[in-house]
Amino acid sequence: MYKNILVPIDLAQPAGGSEAVALAGRLCESSDAKIRLLYVIPEVPKFVTAELPSDSYDKARAFAEAGLRRFADQGNLPPEVEKIVRVGHPYPEILAIAKDSGTDLIIVASHKPGLGDYFLGSVAAKVVRHAQCSVLVQR
Repeated sequence: MYKNILVPIDLAQPAGGSEAVALAGRLCESSDAKIRLLYVIPEVPKFVTAELPSDSYDKARAFAEAGLRRFADQGNLPPEVEKIVRVGHPYPEILAIAKDSGTDLIIVASHKPGLGDYFLGSVAAKVVRHAQCSVLVQR
């Protein structure tokens, strides 16, 4: 059914990520399907990074890569799962990778919306509104 699936993961909410990864495994059309797991390290303003240890981004990247490896090893996925770590704001990075890689489905986990989500909009809501491919929201 799908040949190119992008699964953005919030490592702070691993339960949603686990469900999204499992769903991606079930929705793969064949063993040659491509699944990409994505984590976006939040961009920190320059005035804040000046006060952080110089290896902060290196540590954040290592943490993200280890987290994505754990998700990829959950099983039921094609053998070559691509793990991508980017720095920036989540929804523009998700949309850019989806567009550049020819993604035909984005599976994004969503939490129960809080009051702040109604005023600001959640990442999942922005992805749903602006993606140029199908989006499945996992709750």
